Amino acid sequence: MNNIYIYIIIASFITSLFSLFGVFFLSLSLGRLKKIVMFLVSLSAGALLGDAFLHLLPEILEKSHQAGQDHNEFIWFGVLGGIILFFVLEKIIHWRHCHIPTSEEHVHPVGKMNLIGDALHNLIDGMIIAGAFLLDVNLGIITTFAVISHEIPQEIGDFGVLIHAGYKVKKALLFNFLSGLFSLLGAVLAVIFSFYSESFIDFIIPITAGGFIYIASSDLIPELKKECSFSKSLGQLGGIFLGLGFMVLIKFLFHFH
Repeated sequence: MNNIYIYIIIASFITSLFSLFGVFFLSLSLGRLKKIVMFLVSLSAGALLGDAFLHLLPEILEKSHQAGQDHNEFIWFGVLGGIILFFVLEKIIHWRHCHIPTSEEHVHPVGKMNLIGDALHNLIDGMIIAGAFLLDVNLGIITTFAVISHEIPQEIGDFGVLIHAGYKVKKALLFNFLSGLFSLLGAVLAVIFSFYSESFIDFIIPITAGGFIYIASSDLIPELKKECSFSKSLGQLGGIFLGLGFMVLIKFLFHFH
């Protein structure tokens, strides 16, 4: 069991490191960066949907069946709860906007709000990763990949927001990394919760699935719909299928239910 806790810490810390990823794209032109990000967004959409429908939900349903419990209704309510929860979180995160032009003397509140929102998002990511590992190590690894696939385009965007808001590169990297470390805090909190409640996993996994479905369907895919050319749409569809295909491949390799 102790090994699981080590896996959780390592996985959540690796996820935190991706908060530094944005710096590698500073030298790219806006057009080229947008192409890369859109492909990563499509890949992430496929990975999140694949993890939700092919791994998280089948695994928690199988766990309920093996325990001789009829928790199916509770599981589906959890999925709905996850969708609503992530909707509410987005409303909170994007609540305030400032219209004063950015400068070195006036750091845009959108930068500060972005850091707060990102920290909250990473906190939840840590709990998601920990919950998946506590159910099954393989599920934890796969869910970590799904989280990272979403983190990469998000962190590129977050880093860009901080630069636009007036932060210097080093300070933007530092603050972004500090917000990324909240995934470690989320993982630790999830482990603590699991000590006090055996039903924590039954609670967190369906919510995770609902959250992944919401992010993919309400955040990522609508972004892809803004590009209407045939070639770009084909590339995005290829990215979605690549993310889904990777999750299908893992399902067969690890013999998931």
